[in-house]
Amino acid sequence: MDVVEHVFRLESTWDGGRNDSGKIKCGQLNTAVSIPKEMNGPGIGTNPDEMLLGAAATCYIISLATMLEYSKIKASLSLQSEGIVHTSNNIYTYKKIIHNITIFLQEDLDKNVRIAEKLAYKAEQSCMISKALRGNVEIIINCSIKK
Repeated sequence: MDVVEHVFRLESTWDGGRNDSGKIKCGQLNTAVSIPKEMNGPGIGTNPDEMLLGAAATCYIISLATMLEYSKIKASLSLQSEGIVHTSNNIYTYKKIIHNITIFLQEDLDKNVRIAEKLAYKAEQSCMISKALRGNVEIIINCSIKK
């Protein structure tokens, strides 16, 4: 089996100390970054917590969409995700990500419901970002299917 290596490059700059801000650029991503206000930062642009949640959510929804397509199930998806960060003694730990996925099936078949629900959980197991987080961040899937 041939191995293909994909390389992603990110450039970043930072102006000052902890409560200042920086910029990142990686492909189509080009934004300001800082510590969020919730963590006593300036809240400029995005932050690592949002970006980790965004990476996990987009990887998950793309994985699920791909699996549904390969299974010939036509559906639309809606995802709301939450990232839970615990703080103890000024140490921040990303503990949990909760994905609340709604699958809107175009065909009202019991078989499609069963397959779609199974794939909602399987997509989290195969998502590259979920795999990278496994053992460190708990990922929970709540699935709702609408016909």
